[in-house]
This record gives sequence, structure tokens and C-alpha cells, in this order.
Amino acid sequence: MKELTKAEEEIMQVIWDLKAAFVKEIIAMMPDPKPAYNTVSTFVRILQQKGFVDHESHGKSHKYFPIITKESYTKSFMTGLVKNYFGGSYKQMVSFFAKEENLSLSDLEQLIKELKKK
Repeated sequence: MKELTKAEEEIMQVIWDLKAAFVKEIIAMMPDPKPAYNTVSTFVRILQQKGFVDHESHGKSHKYFPIITKESYTKSFMTGLVKNYFGGSYKQMVSFFAKEENLSLSDLEQLIKELKKK
């Protein structure tokens, strides 16, 4: 799966949240300053070319919907992150974030409880 640029990911987050949207609806959900209509439209077409979204025609406009789930993209992205930055070791990744974020013992215990549920 291809990785998204920051701008593409921002638009995908909106599409995932809305489930399906016209470009105007995507823009309405984006933070200020709002990007231009043509800019968002271009990025949505790029997302379509990359296989992340598809569309339904509604007259002259298109309603876009995700064909890659947020969960699927997150899994792919995290797998790449762990492979590229932590030598494929999830243990090293968790250790890194535990140290960087100064997780307390109770935070780590809660994390262990969550992992045991699965």
C-alpha cells in the first residue's frame, strides 16, 4: 500500500470520518485557513489514482468514499514504521515510546492489561 503525504492524509481523515463526501463537505471539515476548492479536488483525484477513494457521480459533481479503511492503512503504516525505524521490533518501538513519553508504572500496567485482552 502506498504511503500518504501529509496533505493527502489530512483529506483522507475527513473522508474516513464522513464515510462519503463531496469536495465542498471535505473543505468544510478542514481547519482554517481552508484550502482552495481546486486544491482539495486535485488531492482527491490523486487519492483516487492511488486507490484510496472512489466516487459516485451526482450530476456534474462527485461524491467520494474510501475504499481503503482507516484500520487497514494504519496497520500498513505502522508495520512500515516499525520495520524502517525499529528494525522490525515492536518491543523496541514500545520501549522507545515508553522512555520518550515517561510512561508511569501504572500506564505500563494498563497497557499490559489491554494487550492481554486480545
